[in-house]
Amino acid sequence: MFLDEVEIAAKGGDGGNGCVSFRREKYVPFGGPDGGDGGDGGGVYCHADPSVNTLQHLAGKHHWKAGRGGHGKGKKCTGRRGRDVVVPVPPGTIIRDAEHNSVLKDLVNVDEKVCVAAGGRGGLGNVHFATPAHQAPRESTPGEPGQFRRLHLELKLIADVGLLGQPNAGKSTLLRRLSAARPKVAAYPFTTLEPILGIVTLSDERRFVMADIPGLIEGAHRGVGLGDAFLRHVERTRLLVHMVDICPLDGDPVEQYRAINNELRQHSAVLAEKPQIAVANKMDLTGSQESLRRFQAALGGEVIAISAATGAGLDRLTRRIWRALQEHEQS
Repeated sequence: MFLDEVEIAAKGGDGGNGCVSFRREKYVPFGGPDGGDGGDGGGVYCHADPSVNTLQHLAGKHHWKAGRGGHGKGKKCTGRRGRDVVVPVPPGTIIRDAEHNSVLKDLVNVDEKVCVAAGGRGGLGNVHFATPAHQAPRESTPGEPGQFRRLHLELKLIADVGLLGQPNAGKSTLLRRLSAARPKVAAYPFTTLEPILGIVTLSDERRFVMADIPGLIEGAHRGVGLGDAFLRHVERTRLLVHMVDICPLDGDPVEQYRAINNELRQHSAVLAEKPQIAVANKMDLTGSQESLRRFQAALGGEVIAISAATGAGLDRLTRRIWRALQEHEQS
């Protein structure tokens, strides 16, 4: 199961208490206060772990608590620091304070780490309260409580290219052709039920990451079909490849293309403005050439014709994608 949103509770460890103690040593006539400080509580951290690709492991563990600091001891011994707790999350996870709906950190980069619940400071031992007029203090302070937070974690996959299109447009077949990813392929709607990433390698060590997004249908922004929950995963992409079944069993390719773009606008104006490459798939079918001509005339722009099933046109498509990515970097 692919899980891309979850709520957890994080509690930093409490600080240890300061100690009240006095030196009691043979041949030391004037033993003074020597109570040590309490140790600081441990913190709860979120870490962008590249070996994790979903938030599913957090579904059964909603509470994360760090260790409390040790209490201070005599001879000015400070208590040990509490044990930190690290929550592994996939790179691309946005961490929000659920109460205030404020973003604490967007863990875009691999191995980034952020403290989401700080540990409490340790209390002061009585050695800190000694003065010339108060040489035998019995005061100390307790440790501070650790920070508590309810967190909302949302994963947005990091990919260079996002594949868009209605169910059965051929996105999964294309990703299988171009990369080592193995999304499920079948002749019925909604074969892809979760986003899938694949690395597409060209010559000369050129490569880019492509994401297969579950098929969208008209009304997705209102929850029709699988809804638009997966569109968040193309918000980080630099380029969208919009695939169209040029010979659908029912419907019109032009109307389907326009319907998907309308769903993008309903979801996010920023997403709707991302550069797109229009791709006409299933050019191996009878009647595809005539349908392609109508499609190109309606769009009035470039359309890459391919057959993901046979591999025809894929070299041209990957070169076009690479050129578009380079243009984006230079802009």
